Amino acid sequence: MRAIEQGLISCHLCHQLVTLPKEHRDGVLHCPRCGEPMHIRKPYSIQYTWALVIASIIFYIPANLLPMMEVHTFAGTQADTILSGVLYFLETGSYLIAAVIFIASIIVPITKLIILIYLLISVQRGSVKNKRRRKKLYVLTEIIGKWSMVDVYVVAIMIALVHFGGLTEIKAGEGATYFLLVVVITMLAAMQFDPKLIWDMQIDEEKRRNAANA
Repeated sequence: MRAIEQGLISCHLCHQLVTLPKEHRDGVLHCPRCGEPMHIRKPYSIQYTWALVIASIIFYIPANLLPMMEVHTFAGTQADTILSGVLYFLETGSYLIAAVIFIASIIVPITKLIILIYLLISVQRGSVKNKRRRKKLYVLTEIIGKWSMVDVYVVAIMIALVHFGGLTEIKAGEGATYFLLVVVITMLAAMQFDPKLIWDMQIDEEKRRNAANA
């Protein structure tokens, strides 16, 4: 039994539960608490999520190929990508910084993209298996998404510390801009995906079975 079958709808922003008037069953209702437009399901959720996921993959390529930061010293300029930066910190013994950058810049974005692609494909194929696991995976994307900016914060802190020293200058490279775009777009993709679609597949399957047995 779904909430919509009982005439109930929840706000995607503040999660206020509202009784859906009959005259609004096919229209748009605004939340009485926050004023946000309320929909039974997020409009074009799958299409928008796919578009954002593809955009994230495209931007993730230059984010890894272009310099994440540039170090200017008396000896010259050294530009490091994400991977070369990880190797540099490993060689200098800064294992914690290397681990933070590797996890935040490599593991987190790739994991998030893989989960979103899996959820999109499973919903489009009408899969009714592992519904609770897929729900947990969606929650995981929201949790790890909050840590995606750690790498950018590390670069910002290093820039501030080095500028304070006055002997060396560190600047954010072009890769940092693309990586920031990847972080923002993947967060939007996770927000755009409607997890209720996972459970809709189960309801539709049960209706087909009941109709076949009738």
